[in-house]
Amino acid sequence: MNKVGKIVTHTTLVAVLFVWIYPFLWMVSAAFKSDSEFFTKGLSLIPSTFDMSNFTRAWDAGNFDRYFINSVIITVAVIAIVLFITATCGYALGRYSFPGKKLFMAVLGASIFFPLEFSIIPIFQLIKEMGLMNSLLGIILAESGGGHVLFVLLFASFFRAVPKELEEASIIDGCNFFQTFIHVIMPLSKPIIGSVIIMQFVWTWNSFLLPLVLTLSTPELRTLAVGLYTLRGENIVDWTGIAAGGTIALVPIIIIFLFLQRYFVDGIAGAVKG
Repeated sequence: MNKVGKIVTHTTLVAVLFVWIYPFLWMVSAAFKSDSEFFTKGLSLIPSTFDMSNFTRAWDAGNFDRYFINSVIITVAVIAIVLFITATCGYALGRYSFPGKKLFMAVLGASIFFPLEFSIIPIFQLIKEMGLMNSLLGIILAESGGGHVLFVLLFASFFRAVPKELEEASIIDGCNFFQTFIHVIMPLSKPIIGSVIIMQFVWTWNSFLLPLVLTLSTPELRTLAVGLYTLRGENIVDWTGIAAGGTIALVPIIIIFLFLQRYFVDGIAGAVKG
């Protein structure tokens, strides 16, 4: 009976997994289909012929070469800024007590319930007043802003579990506050850093609303996510081109996750345990 139960359980989980990943598999399959096959055999996952022209059309006609570079620049800069902000904030919250700490934590936790759409107008006005509209720097600052509550809590939980003896030993060796943080504490938090890089990479790489709003009059500064929208014409939608563009945009995410997945699992498990 145990063997039968395991077979039923695994079969059910495989079926649920297939339903879960079917949209992703369908998109990759549609990227290799011709327009006629896309509409006649839309639900099929195996193309009759692998048409690579969709990728060429998406890359050239959709200006994906420029959009790809913009996405890389924005994503790398945002990750660096977010890592610095959340790590230092998490270090202060996890290792030190100060007046108003509970209030700060409450406000930080409450900010997670406010969707991005509520803050889009203040962000737009702020970037405009700073003279950074239609610039990569404006997009970077807008994307790296916010509370990043999850990352702060991950760092705070991890740093709270670090033995105090390590800090005391570094102070005896002559390290100041920042030297202790950079050379002693941060190297220990590689799992959390890996988790933050993966999650922030996915969010920034796939971000659509802020890059769209901040680059309305400068199409050359668009990101890949916004660039996909250009493949949708006024009367005709290039569905196979959009599928190919989406597949191109997913490749860096898969590569980053494969390289950092060990840190991601260790980071989440370590933070929860801590």
